[in-house]
Amino acid sequence: MLPRPNSSFHLIIASIVFSLCSFTVYAENKHSGEKSAETAYEGAPSAITSAQQVITPGAPSLTTEEFEHAKTIFFQRCAGCHGVLRKGATGKALTPDITQAKGTEYLKVFINYGSPAGMPNWGTSGDLTEAEVDLMARYIQHEPPLPPEWGLEEMTASWKVNIPPKDRPSKKMNKLNLENLFSVTLRDAGQIALVDGDSKKIVKVIKTGYAVHISRTSLSGRYLYVIGRDARINLVDLWMEEPDSVAEIKVGLEARSVETSKYKGYEDKYAIAGTYWPPQFVIMEGDTLEPLKIESTRGMTVDTQEYHPEPRVAAIVASHEHPEFIVNVKETGKVLMVNYEDLDNLKVTSINAARFLHDGGWDSTNRYFMSAANKSNQIAVIDSKEDKLTALVDVGKIPHPGRGANFIDKKFGPVWATSHLGDASIALIGTDPVKHAKHAWKVVRSIDGQGGGSLFIKTHPKSTNLWVDTALNPAENISQSIAVFDIRNLEKGFEVIPIGEMAKLGEGPKRVVQPEYNKAGDEVWFSVWNGKEQTSAIVVIDDKTRKLKKVIKDKRLVTPTGKFNVYNTQHDVY
Repeated sequence: MLPRPNSSFHLIIASIVFSLCSFTVYAENKHSGEKSAETAYEGAPSAITSAQQVITPGAPSLTTEEFEHAKTIFFQRCAGCHGVLRKGATGKALTPDITQAKGTEYLKVFINYGSPAGMPNWGTSGDLTEAEVDLMARYIQHEPPLPPEWGLEEMTASWKVNIPPKDRPSKKMNKLNLENLFSVTLRDAGQIALVDGDSKKIVKVIKTGYAVHISRTSLSGRYLYVIGRDARINLVDLWMEEPDSVAEIKVGLEARSVETSKYKGYEDKYAIAGTYWPPQFVIMEGDTLEPLKIESTRGMTVDTQEYHPEPRVAAIVASHEHPEFIVNVKETGKVLMVNYEDLDNLKVTSINAARFLHDGGWDSTNRYFMSAANKSNQIAVIDSKEDKLTALVDVGKIPHPGRGANFIDKKFGPVWATSHLGDASIALIGTDPVKHAKHAWKVVRSIDGQGGGSLFIKTHPKSTNLWVDTALNPAENISQSIAVFDIRNLEKGFEVIPIGEMAKLGEGPKRVVQPEYNKAGDEVWFSVWNGKEQTSAIVVIDDKTRKLKKVIKDKRLVTPTGKFNVYNTQHDVY
């Protein structure tokens, strides 16, 4: 058994829990049997290689080689929760004034064993060697190295248009059912797989940035925008005889979010990407990715109103009410309504919400943006029509909804649901201020799932099922299965579906992650995520019967994680 952390440690590390960024950060870990080289960044230089060594008085000694190795580990596995500058976000601050006071031996214990609150057991899991645990305990007592900035000059130098718009097809040139196509992240391969939702076969594998975080579809359904953790964006033209990347750009050193304009008259016109480093966002031409406007997000926090040097851009969604992008700024707790009508006279409405904003999605009307302020244990409700904060709703520990799940509760009417990283609860929030006003913007139900460590919750307008993953739960039987509720009878509790077992993969962690529906809403797809050198799979379940329909296995399915159905992503169906 692992020792339980004491209360003083909770002031430092124990409350480090994973967010959607954590999903990719945790994914940086080498699974059992993998080599550390396999988790390194691929492609262009990143903050890992460009940040300079800093030696801090009072900290344990490190050789240059040790510093470089520790820096790589930190950027790959820790920065997503703690921040590049270690000022804290989902995880607590790890600055030298805190870490030096605790000492090397103290820090080693908790890096090695982790905590039930979400800190991984890096040592006992085999992800870090004993020597690496010792190295990281010493490294975090030094000042964090500062990566360089990344502006228009660097973006432009990285920008490539492989096929100009004039040379692209004027109509769809393939026979694919694009509306039921899935873009599947192959995170450790630095690729996406386009999978035909009808035949369940891979159509094309496309090289992208490393550790793709999301895929977003333009409103026309033609273009697919894919962003990797290394901040590389690929623009894929789905109309081509064989879909492929027609443009690319590197917008920073680390990133998570990309979106495309959806307001009437601006369809496919603009794209936007937000970066973790540098903390900023950039608006680009929708069909070429040419960078047009860069805006920094550095500024004051909403609570203590102190300056924060690293407010990272998390989720971005496109408004249906105005020509605006809605931008979550994690560390400051601000939601930015970025109006793209006039880029030369950019209008940005700043809404005070709560720290530390991460992911979220629309309510069923596509008016209210439900945004998780994960470390604040709240959901911020943003009215995109009025550009105002409607409510801050207290939920469970570290909400992590993905886009969330919309459905009709038999008692409380329309609700939006989130699961949590830090506890087993699933919160249902009323979202109808007209016909169910007394229930609006309140938690009307809290039900229990399998456990903490949930990354995604999903349903579909044509389904009566609510699926909840627990990919980051430390118990294998929980991380390798899925909980499913009957929306019509939530009091009954959940059924456990052994997705990992169904895949019949043999050895490996077999984490089950991210339910995703097909267009029809009668199938739900799950990634069974193994190590890079192990066999992974996608398991397709019949939504009505909850029975196995298909296991997709292919040697090209290397560490599949996120899956994005083109139609559902295009029309914000969840």
